Amino acid sequence: MESIKSVFFRPDPQAQVRKCNQLIRQNTRKLDRDIANMKIAENKAKNFIIQAHRRAQRNPSQAKQAEKDIRVFARELVRSRKQTTRLVTSKAQLNSVAMQVQEAFAVRKIEGSIRSSVGIMKDVNSLVRLPELTGTMRELSQELVKAGIIEEMVGDSLPDELEEEDDEVETEVDKVLGEILQDKMSKVGATPTTPTPVQQQPVAEDEDEEDAEAMLDQMRGRLEALKS
Repeated sequence: MESIKSVFFRPDPQAQVRKCNQLIRQNTRKLDRDIANMKIAENKAKNFIIQAHRRAQRNPSQAKQAEKDIRVFARELVRSRKQTTRLVTSKAQLNSVAMQVQEAFAVRKIEGSIRSSVGIMKDVNSLVRLPELTGTMRELSQELVKAGIIEEMVGDSLPDELEEEDDEVETEVDKVLGEILQDKMSKVGATPTTPTPVQQQPVAEDEDEEDAEAMLDQMRGRLEALKS
């Protein structure tokens, strides 16, 4: 029935703009959730680095393993930050699409016709390739094609991920470690220390070490799962 209607009746512009706005809002909420999750992942990786650094200082025999763990967590932090930057850029593109779509429908209402937009098509094509939004962005692109705002898109498959050079990654890792550990040491140096009863100090250290070990085990398990 819907296919027969589409042959004899033009789509309702108001229904089209509502559908487009709904899909844009849906994608915006998805990006907001993903950005928030990446921020949480960044903070966890940062805490793992600090815990591993403390473990190396308290247990010189574990310093070598702790150093390896620190660099693993730092690489995870670098990846999380790059992903966050990519998601924020995508959200800006989506906001641009939203404004251009509203403008296109407004022009259609005034002039009675609509012109395809190369700018919207470029942004939509970029967002369709984003793994987090592939399904709903493809649906939005179909609605925009029906409305005549963009032309039929081809080649919307996911792009090949470019592998970063090891030197670049290691440079970023060094920067991250310098940023986190230097900031941590400066805070420690600036904070006045208070005497702690001798009988309570070993207990506190044991608890910190147990917490650190538990977090390290969780992170290693997640990393192994990602590799497999």
